[in-house]
Amino acid sequence: MNVVEDILSEIEGYVFIEKGLRCVKCGEEFIGEKEGQKMIEAARKLGLWGEPLKLYRKLSKSARGTVIRLPSDIERALGIKGDEEISISKVGRRICIDISPG
Repeated sequence: MNVVEDILSEIEGYVFIEKGLRCVKCGEEFIGEKEGQKMIEAARKLGLWGEPLKLYRKLSKSARGTVIRLPSDIERALGIKGDEEISISKVGRRICIDISPG
């Protein structure tokens, strides 16, 4: 194992450079708890850590299909104005929504 200072971690498009250990044989990287906590604190300050992972809502029917309502706190957190285009993907029984600027 080598001590390194260039381990890259990514959260929501932000890249964090951390210290840790790297295996000289396989390249696997290990970040210690103290260093990991520094990254978590930085991510919290950026608003990337600690948000709820799941929100539960009911779907509604309209004349043209099923409606998904976004809670206002999610709109604020993502800066959604209501004129954005979205792409919706089906992944198993999950729906993934990607938002493009309007």
